[in-house]
Amino acid sequence: MKYLLLIYQGDAPTPLDQEAWAKLSEDEQKAVYADYGAINQTPGVQPGEQMQPPELATTVRVENGETLTTDGPFVTVKEALGGWLTFEADDLDAAIELAARIPAARLGGAIEVRPLVEG
Repeated sequence: MKYLLLIYQGDAPTPLDQEAWAKLSEDEQKAVYADYGAINQTPGVQPGEQMQPPELATTVRVENGETLTTDGPFVTVKEALGGWLTFEADDLDAAIELAARIPAARLGGAIEVRPLVEG
């Protein structure tokens, strides 16, 4: 089964926020990089991309044939999607085990594990 792991950064510091990132020790920063590197090397993982913060996004809707755009979405930090990856796993337990290794899960964020429709 293939799973999509959605990474919600929450309060987890990233290098995109230099002030928050600087609150981690150099060893903690190195551990975050090493953990993501190891996850990306895990068999069955297809790395995704890190996303810019939601305030840089544009939301598109079509109403009555007219394309409407708005800045955002406007979400709380804990709801903001920060990145993703896909993982080919034997079962949900394996996907959960991988999700628990993602640094954001332990640094104030959350990981949503969702099976993909394969066809």
